[in-house]
Amino acid sequence: MTYRPAPRDLRASDFDRDRVVTVLSEAAADGRLTTAEHTERVERAYQARTLGELAALTTDLVDQASQPIRLDGRRAIAGLFSRDSRRGRWVVPDSLPVLAIMGEVELDLREALLQSGRIVIYATVIFGTIHLIVPDGVLVQTSGTAVLTRKITKTTRQASPRGASQPGSGQPIIELRTVGLGGTIKVTSPKRPRRLSGLRRGGGLLR
Repeated sequence: MTYRPAPRDLRASDFDRDRVVTVLSEAAADGRLTTAEHTERVERAYQARTLGELAALTTDLVDQASQPIRLDGRRAIAGLFSRDSRRGRWVVPDSLPVLAIMGEVELDLREALLQSGRIVIYATVIFGTIHLIVPDGVLVQTSGTAVLTRKITKTTRQASPRGASQPGSGQPIIELRTVGLGGTIKVTSPKRPRRLSGLRRGGGLLR
């Protein structure tokens, strides 16, 4: 069996540290942290080696949905007559159950940490909506059965049939296994900014 560290044991990056320090600075600015507490936590943030060490610094400052580092493990993401989402810096496990029953779930992977090169999302939709946002360079495969379920795909690259991607290509793969009755499943990539041939400034063009 391949060993994979728990999300809290993954190594932190400078980007992760900066996100936490931003939340600490906002908390100090509005009085939720004293100057001494802010200084001590910032020092701990820059010394942190794992995501778990960073996440512990902000648990008492913002709610779960606003945490700069989210370590939700394998807990199901469920929109049951409500809305749930994952966005920002969160760890995506190698398998993840998602339910949208008369509700909506949004999974934004643009800043997420993929724990494995192949992620399996078990998506159940019953008159709800699941919206998956993937960055460039991530392939999406879809399988499963859905009745009266609308499927919308707007990605830059997609591997639709199972096994269609080239083995060993090194590109992350999201396998979306769906069971649906009514509702909508959307897979999209962020829009790329349009390239302009020139921009007028002072009657001229920047080239």
